[in-house]
Amino acid sequence: MAGILAIDGGGTKTILATANRDGAIGSWLEGAGINPVDNPDWLASFEALVRTAGEAARACDHAVLALPAYGEIAAVTQSQNQAAASVLGRSHAILNDVEAAHVAAFAGGPGVLILAGTGSMAWASDERGESLRVGGWGDAFGDEGSAFWIGRETIARVSQALDGRLTAPALADAVFAFLGLDRADPPRALLQWHVELSHPRSEIAALSVLIDRLAEAGDQAAAAILDEAADHLARHVEAAWRRMDARPYRSWSYAGGVFASRGVLTRLTARLGAPPTPPRLPPIGGALLRAAQDLDWPVDQAWIERLGASITEHASHARNSRT
Repeated sequence: MAGILAIDGGGTKTILATANRDGAIGSWLEGAGINPVDNPDWLASFEALVRTAGEAARACDHAVLALPAYGEIAAVTQSQNQAAASVLGRSHAILNDVEAAHVAAFAGGPGVLILAGTGSMAWASDERGESLRVGGWGDAFGDEGSAFWIGRETIARVSQALDGRLTAPALADAVFAFLGLDRADPPRALLQWHVELSHPRSEIAALSVLIDRLAEAGDQAAAAILDEAADHLARHVEAAWRRMDARPYRSWSYAGGVFASRGVLTRLTARLGAPPTPPRLPPIGGALLRAAQDLDWPVDQAWIERLGASITEHASHARNSRT
């Protein structure tokens, strides 16, 4: 039976999945992040993931890759095109990972997707298929509201608390405990931790989980960071709406690990004044859906629902295996 392959590459994690004509997942693999902007070893990770998939990948008729930074930087895009051609050796297409997440969230329809994972970006598309993006400039320019931004704000405020410029002793204590740092000489310990990071973006972004936990427990300093994150993400969506002019599609949806936080989603909903459209599929589903459409498979709502259920099952099994 003909099959399709999809890869959803992120800054922290990459998923490879295959599916058959009925919308059922066959293979599901997870590997390291493959963002070329902050991971010099991304190609080795990409090759290893495809190699591990083995025959399941080779048997597929068509692949769609959702890759971070694709189409944004000429040299990076060229290297991704070369890698895909060399490693896959079959019919394939490449999308920016946020575009694929948009396809997944709206099942190919119009709306604004706000993605907040390691980085952040909004992707908008109208009823005619015209699209635009907001944000996604990277950490040197912004990545506001992302997990990295939350983590960076956290260590900035901890440094201010250690200096006495900010009163947030509980936040500093929690971060030091979370990172396992020695409190004998706090400034030195924090600086040493930062200097020794092997993947700064993803390791700093990991602090966002702690901040969500602290905010849920009532820590005001952590809650203030999430408040600002929601403000930034709301501005992404509002800018996309304005740039789409008077077009009638003002719906919004979301994707990315930051939205595992109920607090962020609740805050963002309040700022935008309307509830989100629940994502029809997770991001890997957007690449699979586009691959099926490329092959002119008879994709309908029932097919999308079967694919979504199958993705949920395999993702849940992968999470349970990790724990």
